[in-house]
Amino acid sequence: MNQPTTSLAAYAAQDDRTRGRHYLEPSPGYRTEFQRDRDRIVHSTAFRRLVYKTQVFVNHEGDLYRTRLTHSVEVAQIARTIARAMNLNETLTEAICLAHDLGHTPFGHAGQDALNECMREYGGFEHNLQSLRVVEELEERYAEFPGLNLTFEVREGILKHCSLKNAAKLGELGERFIKRQHPSLEAQLANVADEIAYNNHDLDDGLRAGLLTLEELAEVTIFRRHYDSVLKRYPGLSGRRLIHETVRRMINEVVTDLIDTTSAAIAVAEPADIEAVRRLPAMLVGFGSTVAAEHLELKQFLRKNLYRHYRVLRMTTKAHKVVQALFSAFMDKPELMPPEHWVHAQRLQGEAGDAGRARAVADYIAGMTDRFAILEYDRLFDPSERT
Repeated sequence: MNQPTTSLAAYAAQDDRTRGRHYLEPSPGYRTEFQRDRDRIVHSTAFRRLVYKTQVFVNHEGDLYRTRLTHSVEVAQIARTIARAMNLNETLTEAICLAHDLGHTPFGHAGQDALNECMREYGGFEHNLQSLRVVEELEERYAEFPGLNLTFEVREGILKHCSLKNAAKLGELGERFIKRQHPSLEAQLANVADEIAYNNHDLDDGLRAGLLTLEELAEVTIFRRHYDSVLKRYPGLSGRRLIHETVRRMINEVVTDLIDTTSAAIAVAEPADIEAVRRLPAMLVGFGSTVAAEHLELKQFLRKNLYRHYRVLRMTTKAHKVVQALFSAFMDKPELMPPEHWVHAQRLQGEAGDAGRARAVADYIAGMTDRFAILEYDRLFDPSERT
């Protein structure tokens, strides 16, 4: 059930005061504007592809690890809880969370880094900008406009960060980066919920995969505190139930701290409305100092012990090879891409030369799932593979 507008805080995003869509449309009959956005995201092709895109572990490594799709759903669940507790716009928050990874490459951050290297001479590649590109241009579903024609507020939330050079090309959406302003509280919340989700769930997946050990995690303050607390209360608990009970308590602690700390910051700042939030000198959504330090400690632990584990690095190396090889092949001969993507490359090349062709190739590769990228690689470079 959605929150009625009257229950929202004055500084929350109000459905009836949206800055609107790029292409004018009649108001929805039985949904709010942000419900319509959320529904369009869920029904998009890019959203379905996330089920076969990597979070940390590549799709074929196991059925129980997080994917970009399950991660997005978990981010939305955490963020919705916080939004409702703070009388923010829950539906807008959910829409931003579900859309935030639509432009992510196959093979997680390894794929993004590889594609960014390939695109260095052509404007670079950044998955937040690509997510915006997906919802504004690349999705093909509606007769009257390209993309999903989402509201300004959802698109604002998708774009977490942006260079001044790119911001200058984005019109109203890029103004906050030029003016050093901030997005809505819903967008700020979605960003922090993303960090909460991947920190805690990557830890869980790392243990399941055997890449992390309980002995190593005992060095992490927040994990050790809750792990010891669970064992004290349930001495006979072990296995997955012990891990899950620990992780859920970790999430509960940081979520509770986030609500309390942010509520206190809002009480001090007293923003009158969403525009006042945007003009404030600093973000309002955040942790208290103790939890922020522990959250950072966990993040640094995962970077050192999970993301740079030799088994993950082996897959990262393969991912770089696959993405770079695909990019080189399609840049040299864009006609190797399926016809609709070749046509897309010809159009963009006509508009922007080699940079346009490169952007079309990046669009094609970024839209691939892990297994499709591997399949395309085999089709192009393995003589025994059927095309």
